[in-house]
Amino acid sequence: MDYSMFYSALGKLLYAVADADGIVSPQEKKYMFELVQKRLMHKETHTDEFGTNDAWYATFEFEVADEQIMSAADAFLSFTEYIEENKNKINEDTRQLCLILADKLADSYRHSNKKEIILIQKLREVLFTLENKPPANNKGRWLLSLQNFEILQSWKKLL
Repeated sequence: MDYSMFYSALGKLLYAVADADGIVSPQEKKYMFELVQKRLMHKETHTDEFGTNDAWYATFEFEVADEQIMSAADAFLSFTEYIEENKNKINEDTRQLCLILADKLADSYRHSNKKEIILIQKLREVLFTLENKPPANNKGRWLLSLQNFEILQSWKKLL
């Protein structure tokens, strides 16, 4: 697995959670950095060609999404596409990690709000129904994209 790509996707997920209500607070940004430092850095042994711990890619991607004012929906969709493309490489522990980090970030600033709760429920559905989805061939890829679209549309309606 390309760990830098995983952490980049994770950064987009964390951004989607922080921006679910339309505002990324300074407290959420600070807590996201703390999550990476306390929950990821010491466990990750992979580094890039410059010796940077791959876990930092989550913070890099979060910052880029924030600077580009990416929508929470687009960031979430990007994460789910990565997960679907790499579902055979994503184990139970990694899925749990994604869910725990998203939940902790949502709860970090004035506790989880309705939009964050909805996003985390959609995340749970995406992460824990990987085995039930069709194979990623051309037809399966179209079906997966359609499922993502339907999830995203239902999420947008609730927001």
